[in-house]
Amino acid sequence: MIKRLLAGVLLLVSALAVRAELVVEVTQGVDAPTPVAVVPFGWDGEVLSEDVAKIVSDDLGRSGFFSMMKRESMLSAPRSRDQVFFRDWRISGSDYLVIGRLQPAANGQITATVELYDVLKERQVWAETVNGNRNNLRDVAHYIADQIFQQITGIKGAFSTRIVYVTAEMLGKDKYRYRLQMADSDGARPRTILESKEPILSPTWSKDGSKLAYVSFESTRPSIYVQHLATGQRQRIQSFKGLNGAPAWSPQGDRLALVLSKDGNPEIYILTLATGQLERVTRHYGIDTEPTWAPDGESLLFTSDRGGMPQIYSLHLPTKNLKRLTFEGKYNSRGRLTQDGRFLSMVHQDASGFHIAVQDLKTGRLDILTSTGLDESPTIAPNGSIILYATKKGGRGVLAGVSLDGRVRFTMPNTQGDVREPAWSPFLQ
Repeated sequence: MIKRLLAGVLLLVSALAVRAELVVEVTQGVDAPTPVAVVPFGWDGEVLSEDVAKIVSDDLGRSGFFSMMKRESMLSAPRSRDQVFFRDWRISGSDYLVIGRLQPAANGQITATVELYDVLKERQVWAETVNGNRNNLRDVAHYIADQIFQQITGIKGAFSTRIVYVTAEMLGKDKYRYRLQMADSDGARPRTILESKEPILSPTWSKDGSKLAYVSFESTRPSIYVQHLATGQRQRIQSFKGLNGAPAWSPQGDRLALVLSKDGNPEIYILTLATGQLERVTRHYGIDTEPTWAPDGESLLFTSDRGGMPQIYSLHLPTKNLKRLTFEGKYNSRGRLTQDGRFLSMVHQDASGFHIAVQDLKTGRLDILTSTGLDESPTIAPNGSIILYATKKGGRGVLAGVSLDGRVRFTMPNTQGDVREPAWSPFLQ
């Protein structure tokens, strides 16, 4: 158990490289998804590099909350309100209709005007004009999908966010090439943030989405780095003798919680970035690891085997009061909180293996969400709707997702290789 507890900090499973985009495949949606039709947007110019309406439809469909009408089933392709005949869309079974038109604007810009209609009530729910250029049409589409998702569900959309993850390529016997990759939330547009011959672990986003912290073994021992995404500039933050791992940004972005073994035993420390001041906050002969911050910045959650087996604890920093949070099951680790602080996701072990579970901290109820047996590294979408995690499928590591209520599930397979260590970004400006 101790080896598994430290696996997220010390080891990365050897794997093949991922050169293709991740592809999201919904495997389970809500029992009664809302029927939505996204009509191809009008455009009279030369062919564009991206089909904005299709990206919007794909985003909504991947969420599992909606059933999307196929284009070949549409009776018409209206571009404006006067071309919409609600009776036809009611007959076809749509509850909501999205129409839009693209037009060229000044300085090479493209203007997208989009309208959302409630078919049953025959009224406009939302309309907006969005400006973009030919190079960021995916960003425009994700933004539109975010707005539609929020208008229908009342939940802020997270399609415009990013994910990071780690891949590795086997070059020969005991030789690998590791990559830290960043992509859209749907796996599109992957790009390499860092490439190394040594393992890369535990990527984590700053709260403003401008920086990543991660662990790299490029100097032959684990060191913690912070990298600015806009410039690519990176800085080695800590490289003590022994373990340097599991960085976690504070909500204010001015501190990092770390796991260090410089004093002999893995303990939780807090590093103030501006001054370099290092404060040790746990003191126990057990292993303390995998810190994460509460949204108010006053508490740290972490995994510890101080009770004999790995469980999740909360430490209130001003008072140093310690509280055990998980009791159901003999193994619970890698805790992550929703932004409201109410729900705690984790890796939970039962008789059938390691699964993703969520605990309601208000009621204490624990729900096991997955059944695949080798699930790890949960990370929560900033709107609290989906937990992304790493698992095995067909002998390879893939990313998968599940909603907090377990009703929506998807996988993100790829054509070749293994993916690990996902981290979901905050909302991006």
